[in-house]
Amino acid sequence: MPQAEAERRLARHGPNIVSSGRPTPVWRRVLAQLRDPLILVLLGAMALTVATGDLVDTSIIAIVIVANSTVGVAQEVRAERAVAALRALSAPVVRVVRDGAEREVNAADVVPGDVVLLGEGDIVPADGRVIEAATLLVDESSLTGESVPVAKETSPDDPVLGAVSAGTTVLRGRGRVEVTATGAASATGRIAALMAAPPGLTPLQHRLARFGRALALAAVALSAVVLAVGITRGQPVELMVVTAISLVVAAVPESLPAVVTLALALGARRMAQRHAIVRRLPAVETLGSITVLATDKTGTLTEGRMAAQRLWTPAGGEATVSGIGYVPQGHVERDGHVLTAGQAADLSELLTAAVLCNDAALQPPGAGNGTWTALGDPTEAALLTAAARLGLDMAELRERMPRVDEIPFSSERKRMTTVHRRPGGDLRVVCKGAPETVLRAGLLAEGGPEPRDRALERARQWAQQGYRVLAVAAADRTGPAPDDWEGGLTLLGMVAILDPPREAAAGTVTACRAAGITPVLVTGDHPLTAEAVARRLGIASAQDAAVTGEGIQGGTVGDPTAVRVFARTTPEQKVGIVESWRQAGHVVAMTGDGVNDGPALRRADIGVAMGRRGTEVARQAADLVLADDDIGTVVAAVEEGRRVYANVRRFLLYALAGGSAEILVMLTGPALGMALPLLPAQILWINLLTHGLPGVALGAEPTAGDSMHRPPRPPEESVLGQGLWARILALGVLITAVTLAVGYWAHGTGRPWQTLVFLTLGATQLGVGLGSRARPGTLTNPFLLLALTAALALQIAGAYVPVLRDLLGTRPPEWADLGAVGAAFVLGYGAMRLQAWLVPEGGGARRVRRSGDASAAA
Repeated sequence: MPQAEAERRLARHGPNIVSSGRPTPVWRRVLAQLRDPLILVLLGAMALTVATGDLVDTSIIAIVIVANSTVGVAQEVRAERAVAALRALSAPVVRVVRDGAEREVNAADVVPGDVVLLGEGDIVPADGRVIEAATLLVDESSLTGESVPVAKETSPDDPVLGAVSAGTTVLRGRGRVEVTATGAASATGRIAALMAAPPGLTPLQHRLARFGRALALAAVALSAVVLAVGITRGQPVELMVVTAISLVVAAVPESLPAVVTLALALGARRMAQRHAIVRRLPAVETLGSITVLATDKTGTLTEGRMAAQRLWTPAGGEATVSGIGYVPQGHVERDGHVLTAGQAADLSELLTAAVLCNDAALQPPGAGNGTWTALGDPTEAALLTAAARLGLDMAELRERMPRVDEIPFSSERKRMTTVHRRPGGDLRVVCKGAPETVLRAGLLAEGGPEPRDRALERARQWAQQGYRVLAVAAADRTGPAPDDWEGGLTLLGMVAILDPPREAAAGTVTACRAAGITPVLVTGDHPLTAEAVARRLGIASAQDAAVTGEGIQGGTVGDPTAVRVFARTTPEQKVGIVESWRQAGHVVAMTGDGVNDGPALRRADIGVAMGRRGTEVARQAADLVLADDDIGTVVAAVEEGRRVYANVRRFLLYALAGGSAEILVMLTGPALGMALPLLPAQILWINLLTHGLPGVALGAEPTAGDSMHRPPRPPEESVLGQGLWARILALGVLITAVTLAVGYWAHGTGRPWQTLVFLTLGATQLGVGLGSRARPGTLTNPFLLLALTAALALQIAGAYVPVLRDLLGTRPPEWADLGAVGAAFVLGYGAMRLQAWLVPEGGGARRVRRSGDASAAA
């Protein structure tokens, strides 16, 4: 293509990039934070304080709003920068033919009609049609989820063989590709377009929105009652109006956004220490609410690299290979005995042939790589690794028997044959490939059907277990080269290869089940492979069969939420599976690393992407990015999310019990002879001290020890659900009774009763705060102890420091009278601890109220 024409096409089609969206300006991020339901409640409370002229409370609320928004925006910006550092999807430069010559251009400048030259290790920059191929092998797992590489040929009639897609990787061979689609029109771009839907509210945001509306209505109604009672008893109208507004402010827990933000920020920081990048702060809490974990297979549950795990020979039977990744260290075992090459001649001959008939190589750890990696076809690299673990020297073998001829692998032949010169001058022919082609009668020497039948049966059994099976045959030749190298071969044996599950995957599945979370496998890989991995990890039982994407699309699946393994799924079908679970009332987390996972990651309640292996499309779609690709971090994130939600409920119990007590004291005090139990300034002072630093400090409480052995909360459950409202009412009544008892005693004995009501009400609430700790008797949250101590000191100072006395309208009681205040503090603490012992958070009697695994309700 002429360079001038390429420039015209670039102007017409646009650059070859998949846009990750325009950068969000800061003002939009701030506006999004202000639309949070919690902040809207606070803005209403601030309007009331402005109306009363209470500049102190107005300032406090304004500081909370600014701090909350600042933390949220800063976390988003920091996360996007971290994700940007992980970008590695697009090839920076590619080789193209323009003006009749080969030249390098930026991948973004590739246009339809360009001829791109591909070699081993290249990332395909755009969709294209193969016009020339030499043993071209492409890894398409990021796009399709298929763990086995795909051979490519010049085949215009076959869309799989004759085409390549953007974002895939060349593992072996070379080729020329005519570009057919770039940018948004490519396969990667079309999948990215499915992710246009903006994320919705998290479960906590939904719950707090409902709670905020209900709280506002209840606070206004009860304050109106206080207003009416006060006016009826002859109190000045202006004073009672200010008192009623002060009660509304007191009833609104203005520290709640700060508590939530602090808890989320601490969770994000802990997860960052575990190499998990939180892209949206509310995602931390969402993970704590999930009821379903839908996960991709290749690269997520599995290592994303092939491993030869089983060997079989006609003479010796089956043996197993153990080790990690492509690291040569490991061993081969048969009948409980570890073998070496000298102790197992049949296995040595099998793996020697597998090394010779092989184009891959193993690369030791070096710059940029912390472990052994495969160069070339991962399946062939797995054979080399198995040979090394038996003790064979690959370099020595290839030097001693150099290759002199070959018949390359092709999709029609499904096998590869190489010819090697032995030290004595004879030739050795080695053939490896699919069992159904290598074991056919035309290739093997006549020797009866028995070995071939046994091999085919073993291959069938391995295939049912999800293995990719390769058969290896060989023969020695003397004299001139024959017309057909592949005749009269002897079967040496077979190798079973699998993309093995990650070490942490089984533990993750077990932990999810213990926490009442249903794991589901959703992959584009082969059904047998998907079933095998799901059964190994405990996702599915022996009775659970994989359902394919065609089955879903054809309507043969009645209830998708009853299926545990989905295979051969397209990106659109993955989205449909996630939506089915969500419509059934579940909170769904989706994990994945490929381009094909992107739409489902975006549509799920929370998307979790792999950072190292993951594609840019997956990372941009996700709420959480695992920088080290450790699936086990998801469990830690779930625990952090549950800690956040537990601390929100802990704060609500503490704050609303105090707020309800303030209203009850104002309602019932006049009946005991206390015409106006508290002045407006006193109400706001108590509210400032109890809901301020102590309330925020409750957001830093640690996780309860049994949080991961409880089922997740139903999404429809109120934030005050599971009896929390009853606990709030009980504590509120207790605080009211203690406060009024002290006030009644002081009123009857001529003491400054209003000041003692003021001191007792604040001290009892702070006692409840001390009793609200997740782990009493420890120093896991010293900030809370300091905040409570400071608040109690300031509460007492309000009755003795002259400036504060003038502001609050108090009188200093006798120091001996503070004994009653101290007793009230102890009663508040004791009542909270007794209630926590009688009704522990999580309530063991509760069960999951929805369809799903029986284990989820255990």
